[in-house]
Amino acid sequence: MKTYSIALIPGDGIGKDVIEANWQVLQTAAKRGGFALEGTSFPWSCAYYLETGAMMPTDGIEILRKFDAILLGAVGWPAEVPDSTSLHGLLLPIRKRFVQYANIRPHRLLPGVQGPLRSDGFDILCIRENTEGEYSGAGGRVHSGTADEVAIETAIFTRTGVERILRFGFEQARARRKKLASVTKSNAQKHSMVFWDEVTREVAKDYPDVEVAPYHIDAIAARMVLSPESLDVIVASNLFGDILTDIGAAMQGGLGYAASANINPDRSAPSMFEPVHGSAPDIAHLGIANPIAAIWSGVMMLEHLGEGHAASEVMSAIESVTARGIGTVAGKDSTESIMRAVIAALN
Repeated sequence: MKTYSIALIPGDGIGKDVIEANWQVLQTAAKRGGFALEGTSFPWSCAYYLETGAMMPTDGIEILRKFDAILLGAVGWPAEVPDSTSLHGLLLPIRKRFVQYANIRPHRLLPGVQGPLRSDGFDILCIRENTEGEYSGAGGRVHSGTADEVAIETAIFTRTGVERILRFGFEQARARRKKLASVTKSNAQKHSMVFWDEVTREVAKDYPDVEVAPYHIDAIAARMVLSPESLDVIVASNLFGDILTDIGAAMQGGLGYAASANINPDRSAPSMFEPVHGSAPDIAHLGIANPIAAIWSGVMMLEHLGEGHAASEVMSAIESVTARGIGTVAGKDSTESIMRAVIAALN
C-alpha cells in the first residue's frame, strides 16, 4: 500500500477545526482509494510564538522537508501577535524555502451556493507568483520615530521568477480553455511591470495555441465582477494575485469556499495546501467554521500526490453536499456536521 507522509499545521483559531475535518475526510478517501495518509501534527502558531518567541523552531524547515506534503489550517492572532510577525515567521518562509512559487486558487460556484454576482457560469484559475515580487521583504526604515521617518518596501522581480510563473500559467491554460490573462500595472510601474509584460510576450511565443490578453490590475478587477465568464487562467504577481483571489473568493460565495495550493512544481521540496481564510478569532471555538475550503485544499493535495481518482471522489462529495444546502449558509451548519455529510457522500 502506498503511504504518504503529511505534515499537519493546524495553526490558530478555526484552523484547528478545519484541519481536523479535512483530515477525517482525507482518511476516508484514502481508505476507499487503497492508499494511506500518515499525519504528523505540529503546534506552530501564534500560541507557540507567545511561548517560545518564534513561530516555528529554528530547524522547522528541515523538519518539514522530509514530508510529501503540508496541510496548513490558518495562521494569525492579531490581538496577541502582529500579523507581520506571524506571516513572516511561518507561512512566507515555508513558501520561499521550499520554492513553492506557484500559488493556485480555483474560483467557481459550488452547486447550491449563492454568489453575489448575477453570473454563475465562471470557472477561473488564479495563478499567483508566491516567492518574490512585492512580498520579498526587502527594504527598511530610517529615522524611526521622528518627523523624517522613511519606510521603503522594495518589490523584487527576477527573470527566473517571472518566467517560471508565466510558463506555469501557460501550461495550466493549455490544459483548460487556452486563455491566459497576464496582470500588471505597467502604465504606472514603468520598471517591474513593463519587465513583466516583456517577459509575457517572450514566453507567449512558445504557446501559440494559448490566447494571451494583458490587463492592468484595476481593469481585470472590474472584469472579474462584470464579466467573470470571459476569464480562464489569470497570472499575477504576489500582491496583485493576493488581491484578485480575494475578489474571486467573494464571487464564489465567501472565504469558506476558497481553497489554495502552494506548489513546488519540480517536486524538489514538499508543497503546501491551505484554505484562504484566516484564523477568524471572532468565531474560533464556536464550531461553526465552514471546512469546505480546507477539504477542497485537500482535494488539491490528492491531485498533486497523484491520487486523481480519490480527489475526484472528494470533490464530487463536496458538490453533492452543497447541492443539498449543507454548508451553504454561514453559521447554519456546524463544522462537524458538514464534515460528516461529506464523509457520508463519499461512502
